[in-house]
Amino acid sequence: MSATRKLNPQRLRLLRLLASQYPNRSSVYSKLINLKSELSLPKGTEHFISDIHGEYEAFCHIINNASGVIKDKVKIVLVNSTLKEQNELCTLIYYPGTVIRKLKKDNRFTEAYIKKTIVNLIDMCNFFSSKYSLEKVRSIIKTKFAYIIDEMMHSKSDEDDIRRQYHENILQTIVETGSSELFIRDVCELIKTLAVAKLHVLGDIFDRGPSPDKCMDVLASYHHLDLQWGNHDVLWMGAACGSGMCIINVLLNNLRYNNYKMLENGYGISLRKLVIFSNHTYKEDHYPALQKALSVMGMKLMGAIIDRHPEYNLQDLKLFDSLDLKKGTLKLNDGKTYHLNFTDMPTVDEKDPYRLSPGEQEIIDDLISSFTSSVRLREHIQFLYTKGDMYKCYNGNLLYHGCVPLDENGEFLKIKCNDTYLSGRDYLDYCQTKIREGYTIRDNDHLDFFWYMWTAPLSPLSGRRMKIFEKLLIKEDSILNEPRNPYYDYYHQVKTCEMILKEFGLNPKKGHIINGHTPIMAKKGESPVRARGKLLVIDGGFCRAYQDKTGIAGYTLIYNSHCLHLKAHAPFTNKEDAIESLRDIEDLEELSVEEYQPRKKVADTDWGEELKERVRELNDLLELYENGIIAEKLTK
Repeated sequence: MSATRKLNPQRLRLLRLLASQYPNRSSVYSKLINLKSELSLPKGTEHFISDIHGEYEAFCHIINNASGVIKDKVKIVLVNSTLKEQNELCTLIYYPGTVIRKLKKDNRFTEAYIKKTIVNLIDMCNFFSSKYSLEKVRSIIKTKFAYIIDEMMHSKSDEDDIRRQYHENILQTIVETGSSELFIRDVCELIKTLAVAKLHVLGDIFDRGPSPDKCMDVLASYHHLDLQWGNHDVLWMGAACGSGMCIINVLLNNLRYNNYKMLENGYGISLRKLVIFSNHTYKEDHYPALQKALSVMGMKLMGAIIDRHPEYNLQDLKLFDSLDLKKGTLKLNDGKTYHLNFTDMPTVDEKDPYRLSPGEQEIIDDLISSFTSSVRLREHIQFLYTKGDMYKCYNGNLLYHGCVPLDENGEFLKIKCNDTYLSGRDYLDYCQTKIREGYTIRDNDHLDFFWYMWTAPLSPLSGRRMKIFEKLLIKEDSILNEPRNPYYDYYHQVKTCEMILKEFGLNPKKGHIINGHTPIMAKKGESPVRARGKLLVIDGGFCRAYQDKTGIAGYTLIYNSHCLHLKAHAPFTNKEDAIESLRDIEDLEELSVEEYQPRKKVADTDWGEELKERVRELNDLLELYENGIIAEKLTK
C-alpha cells in the first residue's frame, strides 16, 4: 500500500512540517537511531514531596540529598572508601559553598584534596548520567565549565597513556588558575540535577514554617518539576489576587505560628496600620488584640461570602447569628452552647453584625493593596499558576494533594456547579478552571471560590469542615474535631482506589494514587500505605509543630527504574549540624511498595510514549522520502 493511501491529509500535512526539521533520509536515520536508543535507557528517578509548610532548611536538605538517593549512590561509587569519606563527599554535594569555606578555614582545601574530590565527583556524574543519552547530559550541563566537565566525564585510556596525562593536566590547571571552588560547586549542582529527573510537589508550600518565600525561590530555580496545589497554596493565591477573606486567614495562620514578620521581610507587606488599629480598638488581655481584630473581621467577611453563595451550604458558619456577647456564649448547630474566649468586640453592630466598620474597611482595603502590589509574592503566585494543577497523571500514577470527594456510600459525590452536577475528575477540572480564571477575573465570585477551596468540606484540596473561627472563639477542646469527607475512610479500600484511578484514565491494576495533606501518625502505628499499596500518603511532615504528634518528620517517595519506595525521615536539626557533624537526615524506615524486575525503561513511561509516536512519525516520513512523495533536500 502506498504512503499516500495510508496517511490521511492531516497526517500528511504534519509530516510535511516535520520534513522541514528532517529534510532528508540521513537526518531521519540519525534521529531514529537516537530516539529508539533512548527508549532502552533506564527510567529516570522521580522524587515526591508534600506539605513543605515553609520549613526551609529541612526542605532544602531533602532536595539536596534527594531523599537519600545521592547517599545511596555515593556508597556504590566510593565502595572502597571509609564511611567518613563517603559522608564528607555527600555533605560537599549537598552544601558545596559552605563546606568549601569551612575547608579553607581549616586549611584542608589543598591541592591533593581538590584533585581527589574532583575525580570522585566526576565518577558520580558518570554514574548518574548512565540513565541519560549523551545529548541529554550535555544539555543539562549549564555552566561555563561545560566543555571541561564533558571532557573529564568521557576520558578514555590509550596505548601511550596520552589521555590520562591530558586529564591530569586539566586537574592541575584547575588548581593553578584558582577556579577549583567554582568548578567543584558546578559539578555538585550537576550531580543533584542528574540524580532526579523529575520532582513532584504535592502542595502546601505555604504557612506554619518561617520561610515559605525561600522555599518558593528554591522551587522556582529547580530544573524539572510539577506542582499540585494544596489548600494552603490556594489560600495564598486568593490573597495575592485580592480576596480579603483569604488575606485574613493568611494573617491568622502566620500569627498562630509567630511567622508574621515573614510577610514584611519576605514580601514587603506592611502590617503597621492593622497593628495600630487593633491596639486602639481592642483590649490587650489574655487574648491578643491583633487576633481579636482579625477574628472579628474574618467572621464578618465570611458571613458576607455565605450570603452571596447559598450554594456553598455553609450557613452554619454565620457565627454572629448564634453569638451572645452579653452571656459570652456561642450556640452551634450541634445544639450545644460553648463559652467564648473573649467578648471584646466593639466594632460589631448588633443590628447589622456582618457589616465592616469604616475603620475595618480601611484596614481591609490597605491589606488588599499590600498583597496585590507585592512584586515578589506576585512572582511566586505566577509560578504556582505556571507549574501547578489540581491533579497530575504521570507515568501511570495519579497525584493530588487532598481528595476526590465521595458520598457516604463511597461513590463519587455529585456537587452542583452552576447549573449542573459534577463529580470525580469533572469536578476537579471545574475547580481547576475556576482557580485559573480567578487570576484575571477578580470578581467576588472567583475571589470567594479561593476561600471555598481553602476551607470547605467539598473542596478537593481540603475535604474537611474546618473550624477556624470556632477554634479561635471557643474555650472547650471538644470543638477541635473537624469532620472529614468519606474519602478518608474509603481510601483504605482497593476497590475505591481502583475506581478513582479508572476515573482519571489510568490503569487501576498498575497505577497508584500519591496523596498529601494528612500527616501520618507513625507514633501511633499509622502507616502511609493504604489499600494494599494502591494509595500512598506522603505528607512530608516538615512542619515542626506536628512532629511531636507524628513522631517523625514525615514521608517522601522515590520512584526509579528499580523500585517504588517510601522513606520515613527523622526530624532535621539544622544546616550547621549537618555540615559540622556530617549528619544526614536519618531514614527511620524504608517501605518497599514495588520492586521491578527487569528494570523499568524509558519505553515504559509517558515520555517513552511520546518518543514512540515520534518514531512512528519519522518512519512515515522515511517512507514518503523513499516513495518520492516528498522531495529530499540534500545537505552539504
